[in-house]
Amino acid sequence: MNDGKITPGRVRARALPARFTRLFILALLLFCLSAVCSCTSGNGVPGFGKKKIAIIFDTDICDDIDDTWALALLLRSPEFDVRLITTAVGDTPNKAKVVAKILEVAGRTDIPIGIGPVRGGLSRGHRQDAWIEDYDISSYRGTVYEDGVQAMVDTIMKSSRPIKVVAVGPLPNVAAALEREPRIAERAQFVGMHGSVRRGYGGAATPSAEYNVRAFVKEAQKVFTAPWDITITPLDTCGIVHLRSEKYQKVLKSDNPLTKALIGNYRAWYEQGLRNDHKDMSEAEVNRRTDEKINSSSTTLFDTVGIYLAMTTELVEMEKLGIKVTDDGYTRIDDNAKVISCATRWNDLGAFEDFLVMRLTK
Repeated sequence: MNDGKITPGRVRARALPARFTRLFILALLLFCLSAVCSCTSGNGVPGFGKKKIAIIFDTDICDDIDDTWALALLLRSPEFDVRLITTAVGDTPNKAKVVAKILEVAGRTDIPIGIGPVRGGLSRGHRQDAWIEDYDISSYRGTVYEDGVQAMVDTIMKSSRPIKVVAVGPLPNVAAALEREPRIAERAQFVGMHGSVRRGYGGAATPSAEYNVRAFVKEAQKVFTAPWDITITPLDTCGIVHLRSEKYQKVLKSDNPLTKALIGNYRAWYEQGLRNDHKDMSEAEVNRRTDEKINSSSTTLFDTVGIYLAMTTELVEMEKLGIKVTDDGYTRIDDNAKVISCATRWNDLGAFEDFLVMRLTK
């Protein structure tokens, strides 16, 4: 029986406040990740037999702003050896300009860019156009491949070690690469921001037909049945990630050039969205509403979790589930389907938010 008294000779243990527990978990996570990263010297020679994680990043950047947050996280994560970034869906050449300019800001023009095929209809421009208004991609000092799908195939097939294909948008590029060269599935792993297992948008109690799957269902079915290891963050985990209050303010006020570019893109994207949705809105009102949003919080940062899962699963609960992509764009649990590693719950969402803030502001 515990009557609240302290027995002589014993000391009652105090539970640490949740904030300190979270900070301890974050510190431990960063230590483990930095230890992995430090095992590789600057010239790529591993110190203890470990190398950086080879990555191809496939993104529909500019459709939603979370892709830009994910790209910033990718570039701020020394665990990765980024081999290629490909643009997917819509005006892929114009999207490549945003990627190129961000890579220049980050000092990473060593990373090649692949322009994916125009799919889903070409609507000239996108919501981040204002940020690249005067930018000419021909000035990019790195390599730009006109055929991004072939660049993906070649990068995988020529690699001396497995590559993780991290996709955070619809999957026409990845499906086309599998069609051209099915053997890439033997030499790569797939990590995606796709689907909805038990929870839907905004944490809804029923699953949703998640956009990245629903937009190109046949392509998603091809990718989800290919013979490679698959890891996904469905809406169950990625759909509830936001930065608000003090955490967001740290990012907003950061002097890091890449993070400032991120916020600049956020502003351009949000402003254009208001103009698209409210044709008669005055510029003064557009600016007022943009300032109100940009100064207060992020939108949902779905895609950042895809980047995180490519390096570790420490803060999420993983389940091995048979997942079938249905013709109407759902990802249903099916015992007869290919088994996929799914991040279905957070062990500590707050610690992930802290991790994201630290990476973007350090």
